[in-house]
Amino acid sequence: MKFHRAFLCAVACSCALYATDTSAEIDEFDAEYSQKEVFDPLSGYNRVMTGFNDVFYRYLVTPVATGYDYVMPDPIQGAFANFFHNLMYPMRLTNNLLQGKWENSWDETKRFLINTTIGFAGLSDAATLHFNIPRHDEDFGQTLGYWGVPAGPHIVWPILGSSNLRDTFGLVGDFFTNPINYIDDSTVSMSVNAFRIFNDYSRDPKFYEKMTSGAVDLYPFLRDAYEQSREQKIKE
Repeated sequence: MKFHRAFLCAVACSCALYATDTSAEIDEFDAEYSQKEVFDPLSGYNRVMTGFNDVFYRYLVTPVATGYDYVMPDPIQGAFANFFHNLMYPMRLTNNLLQGKWENSWDETKRFLINTTIGFAGLSDAATLHFNIPRHDEDFGQTLGYWGVPAGPHIVWPILGSSNLRDTFGLVGDFFTNPINYIDDSTVSMSVNAFRIFNDYSRDPKFYEKMTSGAVDLYPFLRDAYEQSREQKIKE
């Protein structure tokens, strides 16, 4: 790295005609490759929890999801996924409204009405298949980010995985707009929520292995991937 910088500087000094352009290129080079400091006060805990989650997903969730995917026909998995996505309409509608995305809110309402009726209670995504109405997935973490609330320190939760302080607070809003949580029996509601997440995961049970296969240092890899993904979703 030092050799390349010295070489570029030597070229800049000897070629006065292109001094300005070369200087700009050096600045761009430094900006692209320089390492940025990340505010991560919980890194010690996060690394331990990342290791725990890695074992949990790699040796328990992935094998079980692979077996489930093998015995469960894809159309049934898809029908379950469609049903639960349709059921989460209140969460998406609330957050689209809170962000002032009126057209997206109307799209979500049309999707819910179409999929609940023509789509057989949401088992079929008729709104996409027949009307080409796009999805607009939003949660309270994204809404807080839209309002300008900073992400805060990164946090890795057991089983749930990567998050940050903002998205953790957002889970409170997500809880109250999730219809499943209003089932009287808390054990049943937790089981249904777990199945909803597991069924989605099982549609690509090797996703975790594929995502982490190229990671040299697992924790910062997952941390940076999560934070970049969330920031991108907030900007959409």
